[in-house]
Amino acid sequence: MLAPSCRFGGGLLEFPSMIPDIVLQAVQFAAREHHGQMRKDGRTPYVSHPYRVMFLLRHVFGMEDPEVLAAGVLHDTIEDTTADYDDVVGKFGPRVAGIVAALSKDSRLPEEEREETYFEHLRKAPVEVKLCKLADTLDNLLDSRNAKPGFQAKTAGKARDLLSRFEPGFPAEWKHVLEAVRAEVK
Repeated sequence: MLAPSCRFGGGLLEFPSMIPDIVLQAVQFAAREHHGQMRKDGRTPYVSHPYRVMFLLRHVFGMEDPEVLAAGVLHDTIEDTTADYDDVVGKFGPRVAGIVAALSKDSRLPEEEREETYFEHLRKAPVEVKLCKLADTLDNLLDSRNAKPGFQAKTAGKARDLLSRFEPGFPAEWKHVLEAVRAEVK
């Protein structure tokens, strides 16, 4: 943990950790792995997306678990970079790697089967995985505000589908997350 300290009144005052080390390390790892990638607009560095996903998890959804925040910033590394599960588990442990793996589509499957299998696994996944996916979805919705109407409609349709899959049995303590995503779907 990053624990800053300072001298105060002749003694040493310890401040609580501001940013857990695992989160800082995940931000650095994501920046290196996504280096050179761009968002669909062709102007925005891709790494801004995982950073925003982590920001949404923490500041909009209220997630405080450092491992879930780390998984949020790493959510696209297995699927969209040269990093693999072993890289993530070696640096961040099995829980973070498991969440990231659950958020990654199986590229070995044909596209139609890949999508349905992915969403079925998400539907059955632990709430931490669902929260990361909802933060990802919310960021994509926010990012699509300035996109062409066809792209906006496609993004909103995916969000509606995800909400319909997640809503049954979603934990009451996290219902505000579904509402935050629903509020952005137009």
